[in-house]
Amino acid sequence: MKDELVDRIENNPKYQELVSKRNSFGIKLGVFVLVMFYAFILTIAFNKEILATKIGDGLTTIAFPIALAILVISFITTLIYVKRANGEFEDLTNEIKKDVKDLI
Repeated sequence: MKDELVDRIENNPKYQELVSKRNSFGIKLGVFVLVMFYAFILTIAFNKEILATKIGDGLTTIAFPIALAILVISFITTLIYVKRANGEFEDLTNEIKKDVKDLI
């Protein structure tokens, strides 16, 4: 019974669509965040002078707002993923559940 349920879910076109969309979206967001983080780290490693530039007359360098922006953007990308997961991905999941309800 369980094997039949698993086979039916895996062969469902909606499941294939869900997996494809979810993986594609997750990879795109993940690559975006990794590129952003690594660009910052590589800038620290190879061109410290850029990040050591002071903002105004104070002690704050440009690195602080850039690092803060990276954190905020990371938080926003998480919110984007959660919103899509709770919307589009959840709708597809519910449709798949309806399609296999007779086997549960």
